[in-house]
Amino acid sequence: MAIDFEAEGLLEGLEGDAREARRELLKRLSDDGFSLEELKQAAAEGRLALLPVERVLEGDGRRYTLEEVAEKSGLGRDYFESVLRAMGVARPGPDERELTDAEVAAARGIKVARDAGIPDEEQLEIVRAMSRGTANIATAVTRVFGRTFLQPGDTEHDVALRYAEASEALKPVISGALVHMFNIHLREEVRQAAVGREEIEAGSLPAAQEMTICFADLVGFTRLGERIEPDELGAIAGRLGALATEVAEPPVRLVKTIGDAAMLVAPEPDPLLGAALDLIDAADSEGDFPPLHAGLARGQSLGRGGDWYGRPVNLASRITGFARPSSVVATKAVRDSAKGDWRWSNAGEHRFKGVKGQVAVYRVRRGEPTPG
Repeated sequence: MAIDFEAEGLLEGLEGDAREARRELLKRLSDDGFSLEELKQAAAEGRLALLPVERVLEGDGRRYTLEEVAEKSGLGRDYFESVLRAMGVARPGPDERELTDAEVAAARGIKVARDAGIPDEEQLEIVRAMSRGTANIATAVTRVFGRTFLQPGDTEHDVALRYAEASEALKPVISGALVHMFNIHLREEVRQAAVGREEIEAGSLPAAQEMTICFADLVGFTRLGERIEPDELGAIAGRLGALATEVAEPPVRLVKTIGDAAMLVAPEPDPLLGAALDLIDAADSEGDFPPLHAGLARGQSLGRGGDWYGRPVNLASRITGFARPSSVVATKAVRDSAKGDWRWSNAGEHRFKGVKGQVAVYRVRRGEPTPG
């Protein structure tokens, strides 16, 4: 039986073209299988126009409960729920049929990895890292969609059709690009990995390894936020991410950007020193852009889920704030390990919050190294 959209309050507050566009969209959504409850919830949340996109992204097919997915995949319900938590997605109730064939396929893939010998906790680490990365990608894609496909004078019906058509066309393109980029980065990680005789005899990789860590952040970013609009501030932070990506050529890797800061790592100091100085220069060349300052430290660091932990990480973050605008400061361990033509100047020994003891730091520039 057809739904009386007006009686259900779904046309309330709308007049003229907007009212007719809403009615047409609701009829289309109802014909496509969306329930009255789903329509009411989407209307209340202001996302009626996005329901067709959700349908494109979730695909067709059967719907399963948690128990059914766990049974079909052989994972077990408790562990499958752990996977969903690691993904950062909502877990349906026991009797809710919210999961699709895609979840069944993903769960079966995890079971294959388990059977191949990858421990459950290690798999959860991978899932968490993938979730963080793809969440950022999804946010960027959504914002681009909004800027590109939303036009002045649109009705809800116009937006729904245009977004759904664009999603249908671009979904395989974006998915293919993600797989391609993953393969590129995985290949680079394998090229940088070292599995020597000691690791082979021990039957495991070391828990921690010697790494060089760099943080670079925008000088005065917090104060800047008091003077300019959020959109402008976001554009500056986004530009920092773009600049950091450009300088992070293997073996240097961009780990993450956090608002006004970028974190980069490399096994050896020289490539990372070059990247840090390039990033400083790039920011200075931007024109109307805050200057950067950067700090580097080196030592035993632990890699987990795509991120890095340990004293060098904390130290690099702390000495970044010590560095003057448009300058790079590094610890003695970085200076002593570097082999390139760098010009070092002693910046003294200092105490940094959260770091035990005094730390000798040095300003670094390009040029011939000086003795001592």
